[in-house]
Amino acid sequence: MTEVIGVRFREVGTIETYSVTGEQFRRGDHVLCETQCGVEYGTVILGNYTLCGCKAENPPQSILARATEEDAARAAAYKSKEREALLFCRKKAEELGLNMKIISAVFSLRDDKVLFFFSAEARVDFRVLVKELGAQYQRRIELRQVGARDETKLLGGMGNCGRPLCCHSYLSEFMPVSIKMAKEQGLALNPQKISGACGRLMCCLKHETDTYAELNKTLPRKGDSVQLSDGVRGDVVEVSVLKQTLRVACYVNGEKELRDVAVADTVIVERKKKGMPPAQKRAADAQREAREKEKKDGEATPPAREGRARGGKRGGQQRDRVQEKKK
Repeated sequence: MTEVIGVRFREVGTIETYSVTGEQFRRGDHVLCETQCGVEYGTVILGNYTLCGCKAENPPQSILARATEEDAARAAAYKSKEREALLFCRKKAEELGLNMKIISAVFSLRDDKVLFFFSAEARVDFRVLVKELGAQYQRRIELRQVGARDETKLLGGMGNCGRPLCCHSYLSEFMPVSIKMAKEQGLALNPQKISGACGRLMCCLKHETDTYAELNKTLPRKGDSVQLSDGVRGDVVEVSVLKQTLRVACYVNGEKELRDVAVADTVIVERKKKGMPPAQKRAADAQREAREKEKKDGEATPPAREGRARGGKRGGQQRDRVQEKKK
């Protein structure tokens, strides 16, 4: 078990976990931590707590120190410079004709470094840009290219649900998302509805995928044959996992009828096999084939004509005479 704290480096951003050694921290305290952007000034969001599921091969980093008033003043001064550096870098990239989008700029407190994040569709030669930025700020310049998801995580925004984006608000790392998750949840496979602000599949599809996968193991599927509480059998044509209801196609007195019933009021009679039609369709096809067979068997064959029979007999007698003459 490891004693850790939760630290946030932006007003709205992910909460990173850092280990502490015996020192007590409360919500609102400020610390200095090592991040991918160098040494940053962070705010404690979660005080000391014990992390039980810590992996030995990937332990959390330790904080560098408790922040002082001098560190707070330096962080505030650098924060005001980041906007200026971002605009300056965008202007220089446009003057040099570089096809790249500058996303953000971060000043490191102790590493004497400025880190710029950018996105680009192709490889970009930014050596001239680095020289001009270095001459402007007299610091070590680092440009780091990020993908569509990381770009959205840095910029932030609002999702389709009306809440801040998950990746920008609380997700510490991206989770694998696939189109299969959208299918299991019964969502329309429309890219505009299942894609997030980054243009990729929404991260929130992962949140409920385990629940849907567990429910789909016991729920009837499309094409399954079920029996209703009144004894009528039918085929499932639609399943609502959240409402726990089914739409069943029943055949009553030779007419098709759609019924909306609860899952608890049905019993699965037969599971639809892959590539096989529903049970009701198979039964209807079998009845149709049986009727066609009975119709064919009931048809009488036409009798043979007598002239053909006699002709056949005379033909046989003539063949016998020919054979006798040859002898």
